[in-house]
Amino acid sequence: MESNVLLANPVQQSSANGAVFRIAAGEYSAAFTSRGAALSELQWAGRDLVVPFDPDLPIPDYRGIIAAPWPNRIADGAYRWEGVVQHLPLNEPDRGTALHGLVFDRLWDVEKHCADSLILRCEIEPSKGYPGPLLLVAEYRIDADGLHTTVTASNPGVGRVPYGVCPHPYLVAGPAPLDEWTLHLDAAEFLDVTPDRLLPLGLRPVDGHPFDFRATKNIGATEIDHAFTSIAADITDTSELTITDPSGSHVGMRWDASCKWLQIHTADKPDAAISRRGLAVEPMTCPPDAFNSGTSLIALEPGAAHSASWTIFGG
Repeated sequence: MESNVLLANPVQQSSANGAVFRIAAGEYSAAFTSRGAALSELQWAGRDLVVPFDPDLPIPDYRGIIAAPWPNRIADGAYRWEGVVQHLPLNEPDRGTALHGLVFDRLWDVEKHCADSLILRCEIEPSKGYPGPLLLVAEYRIDADGLHTTVTASNPGVGRVPYGVCPHPYLVAGPAPLDEWTLHLDAAEFLDVTPDRLLPLGLRPVDGHPFDFRATKNIGATEIDHAFTSIAADITDTSELTITDPSGSHVGMRWDASCKWLQIHTADKPDAAISRRGLAVEPMTCPPDAFNSGTSLIALEPGAAHSASWTIFGG
């Protein structure tokens, strides 16, 4: 496709992660790298809403990337599709899983760049472990209500392909430590996982569990790296999560009905200096290991397309 690059903002080349694109409107501003279509910075009124990363260094912890054509993990990198057992590369060798899809380390092409919007695209060819092909388009737009993202996948091939998607931002509520932030998420169930490989065991109700954030409460020392579901939605079928700092500042996400699952991770690390710096909030179209379970998995037919949208906002 012919490029339609409108240089309303300068594009800065980054040796590690391709081009860096900036967009802004009102009190919001954001930056992205072409590698992974990753959100490297998002601010509201000069305050960070996500944990940023230096675009001249490797992207840490998949920060800000688009995870597709699957979110989270596939056990052993193996699954059966259309009667054929597929084997994906294991990029999380300690857990023996294929993690966060095939495009987080790819350089996406720019389709359009304006002062307040950016469109990036990436094509996946058939390869070892994924039947493909698949075309992904990530559209970012800023307005007075926040940063809006829509990822659309289309299948230009002749066979069905399995598909799922999520973003991977680490949200920042304010200057206090994460343990002091409060979280509100009206989700009735979470997916229990194995402690060693974080692979699904089964759904559990949040009733009586530390993961019950249906009434706003402090995160405290709770460690979370789990998918939630049965999430309440408003009359527009939009769901929402909000985290608030003791200072009163807050950050949140809204997502549409395509994302029935939400991964939350408190980003716990052995090194206290880099641990729990932000809360990973990942609206997902399907849960971990969906290529094997089939739960909420999208079977994208030839010529079909699928879109998922979410918004990050602050205050």
